[in-house]
Amino acid sequence: MLNYLWAAMIAVGIIYAVFTGNLEAITNAALDSAGEGISLCITTAGVMALWMGLMEIAGQSGLVAKLTKGIGPVLSFLFPRIPREHKAREYIATNMIANVLGLGWACTPAGLKAMEELARLEQERGNPEYQHGVWQKETGGSASPRKQTAASRTASKEMCTFLILNISSLQLIPVNMIAYRSQYGSTHPAAIIAPSILATLVSTIAAVIYCKIKDR
Repeated sequence: MLNYLWAAMIAVGIIYAVFTGNLEAITNAALDSAGEGISLCITTAGVMALWMGLMEIAGQSGLVAKLTKGIGPVLSFLFPRIPREHKAREYIATNMIANVLGLGWACTPAGLKAMEELARLEQERGNPEYQHGVWQKETGGSASPRKQTAASRTASKEMCTFLILNISSLQLIPVNMIAYRSQYGSTHPAAIIAPSILATLVSTIAAVIYCKIKDR
């Protein structure tokens, strides 16, 4: 749907430019935007490399493990059915820490790993959808080993809670927005910090309340 919407907007803009004699302005704007896009990618790539490197150092030094233990009570409150020593807790904690620091790039790999571990947890619980996969369940045939590990179409309660919290995550340092504001010439790129903390705090509280209500 979005592809059609963007295509229609571009087509309308070009047609309007042709009839109003502003086609040259459209061409110049397209070239300028392409250059700005490359420049923005380089800037954000540098920021991403810096913070990803710091997160990797934190993981290798054991800092992430210590932080995971530190937020253990929070994880137990949010995910009471996940065993304390399960690998999913570590990946969820890493994802939450990266989100709090505003590192959308760094939290994605941990989030995917967390989902894999939550699926494995459902296998350990004996959930048939995660034991045999969608292919075998729908066809009734004997699936190959690769197809037997197919993901279920039904998300567990922990998966739903994790996804909602990941989307609404509290951010103390919105690195992405600071980088964008700096790239486009903001005189105070870090001024977004206070509004960001307030907005994401409200969204996180709302997400926690919603998850707890629906979990019942």
